Amino acid sequence: MSKTRDQLSKALSETGYVADEGLATALLLTEMLNRPLLLEGEAGVGKTEVAKALAKLEKSDLIRLQCYEGLDRSDAIYEWNYQRQLLAIKAREGSGEDAETVEEAVFSEKYLLERPLLAAIRQNKPPVLLIDEVDRADEEFEAFLLEILSDYQVSIPELGTVEATSIPRVVLTSNGTRELSDALRRRCLYHYVDYPNADREARILLSRVPGLDAALALQIAEMMGKLRKQDLTKVPGVAETIDWAAALVGLGTKNLQESRELVYDTLVCVLKTREDQARVTREVTDRLLGQVA
Repeated sequence: MSKTRDQLSKALSETGYVADEGLATALLLTEMLNRPLLLEGEAGVGKTEVAKALAKLEKSDLIRLQCYEGLDRSDAIYEWNYQRQLLAIKAREGSGEDAETVEEAVFSEKYLLERPLLAAIRQNKPPVLLIDEVDRADEEFEAFLLEILSDYQVSIPELGTVEATSIPRVVLTSNGTRELSDALRRRCLYHYVDYPNADREARILLSRVPGLDAALALQIAEMMGKLRKQDLTKVPGVAETIDWAAALVGLGTKNLQESRELVYDTLVCVLKTREDQARVTREVTDRLLGQVA
């Protein structure tokens, strides 16, 4: 292995991503075993950021496939540029070329539109391929995704089999909106990304929010931990914590205990539904602040 787990954790933190030991180990093993990594967890815990940090670390391109219901091969792998093909066919009218010659001409690389999965295996330098929110796609998509992740090649009827120029580092994310197939899970290494504890979230804040001191970072992280235990419609993620910390620093906050009104007023950065804002009243905020060191 090119790096130890501690070296990888340190390198990731220099990109702005603070990984726990389990995630650092999983990333190390994906490189060793050349296997995709499936990251599962609640929305907002930083799953997508893992792929971004890995691309920064490897100094490679990040190719992202955002999954959604109804995603098909043409959106994920390739499609033909039909408008250019029609123009080419029209331009050849009257040239005397037979149909087979015209067909060979228009179904060539020149008219092929690469989508993320095909683009990822045709890079000279291995990119990081992020297949984001794979649970939003349907089972049919999983089937041809498995084919690509198993052989790293794509079959294009008009051109033949396109084999990988390089093998990408693959990261899949899932928010758990539906159960993924056993076949996909077997193909991947797996790590569950949970909300960070207060110490790790404070370290994340220090790496992402300029001008934030360690004491305030820990207070904010502890307060977020308390908020997440409330009965909320939308539990705030790490991105919301970063926004809130940046807002508090920008407004000159030095200590949460001494800025209780400002703390409450800036919860608009964290609470994203009307119900949650109504639930976390000033009284609730004061009570939670009383539990923060």
